[in-house]
Amino acid sequence: MMKKAVIILSGGLDSTTCMGIAAESGYALYPLTFDYGQRHRIELLNAQKVADYYHVGQRLKLITLPFLRDFGGSALTDNQIDVPRMDTVQDSSDSKIWLEDHQDIPVTYVPGRNLLFLSIATSYAESIEAEAIYIGVNALDYSGYPDCRPDFIDKVNQVIMLATKVGAQGGSIRIETPLIHMTKADIIQEGLRLEVPYAITTSCYNGGEQACGECDSCVLRLRGFAEAGSVDPIIYS
Repeated sequence: MMKKAVIILSGGLDSTTCMGIAAESGYALYPLTFDYGQRHRIELLNAQKVADYYHVGQRLKLITLPFLRDFGGSALTDNQIDVPRMDTVQDSSDSKIWLEDHQDIPVTYVPGRNLLFLSIATSYAESIEAEAIYIGVNALDYSGYPDCRPDFIDKVNQVIMLATKVGAQGGSIRIETPLIHMTKADIIQEGLRLEVPYAITTSCYNGGEQACGECDSCVLRLRGFAEAGSVDPIIYS
């Protein structure tokens, strides 16, 4: 029987690269996406397109978490908090300076989001007897997010072993984070090697039909493509 993996799929660059990596690793793909009232809801459409590209569109599970918008506390879920604009980053050294100057947790952090996502993904993985959960967290370009740190992933892996039937019976469900120590350029180069469909992904936090090119997610994506020696195939406003 083919081994199974749950892919937390946002429709963005990183999670789509994880789809490509999991596919190359021989997993049957079970994508899982979340509607949590995010302002960039266009990513839900992209997640379906990506799932269709990998011929698993019928398997895509959409989980709604409306309370995250009710809670607010993030620029991604609260319209009263603006998505910050990031000045264009010319190269990696400039990016390191920007990150060093912005060590506070960004306003785009959504309280408890990855903890919730991984908990739900664990439940789904156990129910379908999947052995892996792929999530596109990255500790370099988004070092201000506490739920993207390797320590966080390690601790959740320990909890999964304690909290699940499969763990209690000596099996395992492990969280795979293949991008966690990669730069954005490294991620894109790997995705290009795997022929990941970046043209149907979106990374913009503002959520327009065209990416803004000014939020930190857009700027880091654009810089990543430039450093990878490639051109971003999506349209920017």
